[in-house]
Amino acid sequence: MKLAVFGGLYSNYLALAAAITDARKRGADQLYCLGDMGAFGPHPDRVFPLLHEHHVQCVQGNYDDSIGNELNDCQCGYTDPRDNYFAQLSYDYTLANTNSENKVWLQGLPVELRAEIHGRRILFCHGSPRRTNEFLWESTTSTAFLNRLADEHQADLMIGTHSGIHWQRSLAQGRLYVNVGVLGRPENDGTTNVWYTMISLTENQSPQIEFIPVEYDYQRLADEMRAEKLPDEFVETVLTGWWTTCLEILPAKERLRGQF
Repeated sequence: MKLAVFGGLYSNYLALAAAITDARKRGADQLYCLGDMGAFGPHPDRVFPLLHEHHVQCVQGNYDDSIGNELNDCQCGYTDPRDNYFAQLSYDYTLANTNSENKVWLQGLPVELRAEIHGRRILFCHGSPRRTNEFLWESTTSTAFLNRLADEHQADLMIGTHSGIHWQRSLAQGRLYVNVGVLGRPENDGTTNVWYTMISLTENQSPQIEFIPVEYDYQRLADEMRAEKLPDEFVETVLTGWWTTCLEILPAKERLRGQF
């Protein structure tokens, strides 16, 4: 059984289309999206037809809850004033450009999905099993904490996103945590590709995790972002692969990998 799992889409319908095509070519049996359909990018309504057409099973992210319920902000979990300033610009644009039908659909999404495959209990969530907008970073999230989450939420394989950078951690009793990365923007590594994760499950074997880079027409995305008058800082990230916003939330080790 092969599961293709997409993290935050951030309105990047071009990357979503490319990832779906790639996942099908690789033999994916099921497609999942772990939330944050909007934010950052242009034309948020363009991701929804792709999700519906390809029967992608979706989890509600913090952004989806906010857009679906027309709240005042994205509930992104930032604390820095600059980060919150850009987050609000992104949120206001997405809220204004998401139609009512899609808002209703976002409002009704589950905060988690569960599956059992080959006797392995799988939990799909956005941030963490205990809180939708919780950031789990590779450098600061302890294995003991992840083991406790797995115990409390009765999961052998926990799968999340939200932080924007993919990673995985082996846990006690053969369990596993996987952050699948995001499709919406690059990983602050100076490359323009984005990422999704393929999880292969075989009876009596450990899950096989493959982080897969996705090439897409990032120049077109940047042009559309400019046409929609989205911040130049967002466009620069798409064109260079370096984050220019949402930096203060990064732990020191992850931030040191970037340019800023």
